[in-house]
Amino acid sequence: MWHIYHSVASLPDALQILASEGDKTRIIAGGTDLMLELERGIRKGIESLVDISRVPGLEAITLDPQRRIHIGPLATHNHCAASKLLQVHATPLARACWEVGAPQIRNRGTVAGNLITASPANDTITPLAALGATVTLKSMHSERTLPILDFYTGVRKTTLQPDELLSEIILPAMKPNQHGTFLKLGLRRAQAISVVNVACVISFDESASGGDGLARIRSAAITMGAVAPTIIHAIEAEAYLEGKSLTAEVIEQAARLTAAAARPIDDIRASADYRREMVRILARRALSELKDRRTGKETLAILPADPVLLWGKNRQKETSLPASIRHVAGDVIRTTINGRERTFTDGFEKNLLRLLRENAGLTGTKEGCAEGECGACTIHLDGKAVMACLVPAPRAHGAEIVTIDGLGDLEGLHPIQEAFIRDGAVQCGYCSPGFIMSASKLLEEKPHPTRDEIAQAITGNLCRCTGYYKIVQAIEDASKVVP
Repeated sequence: MWHIYHSVASLPDALQILASEGDKTRIIAGGTDLMLELERGIRKGIESLVDISRVPGLEAITLDPQRRIHIGPLATHNHCAASKLLQVHATPLARACWEVGAPQIRNRGTVAGNLITASPANDTITPLAALGATVTLKSMHSERTLPILDFYTGVRKTTLQPDELLSEIILPAMKPNQHGTFLKLGLRRAQAISVVNVACVISFDESASGGDGLARIRSAAITMGAVAPTIIHAIEAEAYLEGKSLTAEVIEQAARLTAAAARPIDDIRASADYRREMVRILARRALSELKDRRTGKETLAILPADPVLLWGKNRQKETSLPASIRHVAGDVIRTTINGRERTFTDGFEKNLLRLLRENAGLTGTKEGCAEGECGACTIHLDGKAVMACLVPAPRAHGAEIVTIDGLGDLEGLHPIQEAFIRDGAVQCGYCSPGFIMSASKLLEEKPHPTRDEIAQAITGNLCRCTGYYKIVQAIEDASKVVP
């Protein structure tokens, strides 16, 4: 693990540390990938981390006068999924962000981090490639911008230098004549790595239509993930679609050409043949959806207009630091846990889950998988639900944390805790703290959620023995007594 932990207050401070420490340090924002790599020993020789998660303004998603969208390096997947700008003008990206992990993961994981991890199965790279995005890489002495696909040199390999950080993602906003989508196939509905994914962006020629009354296609971008070492374009399919309209025959042929462009492998999640066939099916579905949307037919809403985020009431709360801090073992970590100030002089090289359990003595938060899969360690960090196993312990410095141990108040249990008891929403009980923490944040955010919103809120929480029925019932019942 790390020996030095820098909590920086500005981007120049982060760049200065990168310039001086080079390949012995790593930037950490959400840490949902990096923490696992460090825990498993995949990242060797890392002596320090530079935490930029509290640099103000870096989570911004904006539109400039040239109608280019700018996404900051701290924009999380939930920031993007909830962004009305992206929902309308970068629809494939907003949809892809909604498909990543579960709410707790999306509250920490950033799009920039997803790009840097550089797995061809990562969901956000595919739509950004279809949208023609660029990435800006900054160091102390230089800045360079390059097309997103030029950023990658192979599986989990990029052109990012040790002294650089990804400071911005830029993409053109979709125009009124453009429609786009993103579709993903995973082995389950949530918390799934893509077996394959496909993004499509179609530009229609509003002045031309065929004899069938459908608008002609001016240009097309079709990209695929998890079917080659890097994200790839279906070049022949894109060329084939130009000048045509989306008839059933054209869609079928374009889907076949898309599948032919794939270069998948056999691995633990799927065979190459299965992946190739699923690319064909996803491409056909994507093009059919865009045809329906273009002709005004109702399309299944993959991304809700007001998605469940588990941010609570203050949906835009961001914390910051007055000055950068350099932590080493033995330094004080001063934090607020369940409304009480706590200080720690050990536990520095742990994750936050183990700091809470082993150093703070708060064993209500459980360790299940220790890799962000089960949700048993869900806590509230600065007002948002996150998985404590994926947060470095020093990130607690200056933060506000709520665990299951402090969820109630002086008057008694939280309504969701009472509902779990009343409805018997427990068997072994090991997963219950995580479910309760997710549900309490949902009820703060949406006091009277729909059944689908309840299901979305607990996608990051796994239970081995209840079948979820009583858990959902308890959340529904608790919502009836929430003011």
